[in-house]
This record gives sequence, C-alpha cells and structure tokens, in this order.
Amino acid sequence: MTAISPSGAPVATAASPPLIKPVNPADYRPALLNVGVIVWLASELMFFSGLFAAFFTLRASTPVWPPKGDILDVHTVLYATILLVVSSGTMQMAVGRTVRGDRAGFLGWLALTFCLGALFDGMQISDYMSRPFPIDQNAWTSCFYVLTGIHALHVFGGLFGMVVMGIRAKKSKHFGHRTAPAVEFLSYYWHFVDVVWIALFAAIFLLK
Repeated sequence: MTAISPSGAPVATAASPPLIKPVNPADYRPALLNVGVIVWLASELMFFSGLFAAFFTLRASTPVWPPKGDILDVHTVLYATILLVVSSGTMQMAVGRTVRGDRAGFLGWLALTFCLGALFDGMQISDYMSRPFPIDQNAWTSCFYVLTGIHALHVFGGLFGMVVMGIRAKKSKHFGHRTAPAVEFLSYYWHFVDVVWIALFAAIFLLK
C-alpha cells in the first residue's frame, strides 16, 4: 500500500493485517479422550437401558411382583445407597484438590471415596448372603441378582480405577492440571454409577 505525503509524493507503508484471521480446525477439535469417554458412557447408558426395559417388561407381564415370600430388606440397602451418594461428593472434592495441585488432599479424598465404595459393595455382598431366594427361583429373583450384580461389578471397576489413579498421582512429578482430565473422567464414571444405582434402588426396592 502507498500513502500520499503532504508534499504530494507517494510514501510506502506496511501492509495492514487482515481483519479476519484464518481458523485452525485443530483448535476446535474435541480431544480424543473426551470423545472416547462420552461414547463409552453412552454405550453404558444404552446397556443399562436394555436391562431396565427387560425388568419392566417382566414386571408388566407378571401378576404378582415380586412374588410372595421374596421379601427385600429396604433399610440395609438404603444405608448402602446413602454411602454411595456421599461417595459421589467426596469424589468431586478429590477433583477440586487436583485442580489446585494439592496431591495430599486429592489422595485423602480419593481414599475416602474408595472406602465408601468398597463398603457399599461389601454391604451388597452381605445382603446377597442373607437373601432367602436363589437367582433361578423365578423371573423376579433373576432380575434382582442380574441388575444389582452388574452394578456391583461396575462399582468394583470404579474402585480399581481409583487405585490406578492414586498410584499415578503418587508417582507423578507433574501433579495438577496434567492429571486433572483423567481424574475428571474417573469422576464422570463414578457419578454415572451413582445415578444408575439410584434408579435401580427406586425401581427394585421402592416401586410397588
């Protein structure tokens, strides 16, 4: 570009920068880890939706549900449910400590979450041992053990993830923002397990 001086002579000037900058698609592309976790949790949601569909289909086609004699101890399971709900809060506290770079605080809250989740699974196993009916007695007992058992396995998977995350946090030399994404995704899984159990508890133990 050229400009005109007061004397009328042309003066060279630098080219002005473009008003619109080119867009780099990589800057707006979601991280592969985010996409993988979302797709995985979506598949888990579809899996449990199928189990719920089977449960309510059998419930609708059975005159008496649950059959007489298949009594459930709601109070013990309610206590275990409260523990699992509280563990969701402690997990979120662990995420907050990770963002702050507080390794000791993260490990403490993660250990508390692990203990609450392990206690939940322990209470569920104890509840299984006290049940007076086997899994193959009727459609109701099969649904009860399959639904709650698969959920218990998911809780165990979350506990295993906590152990792995705790070991990584202790050994990591760059604890903090670099560790936060993995901890957040573990918390998403744990919150998902929590929400699924609340739905299971309402369908199996509360819905008459």
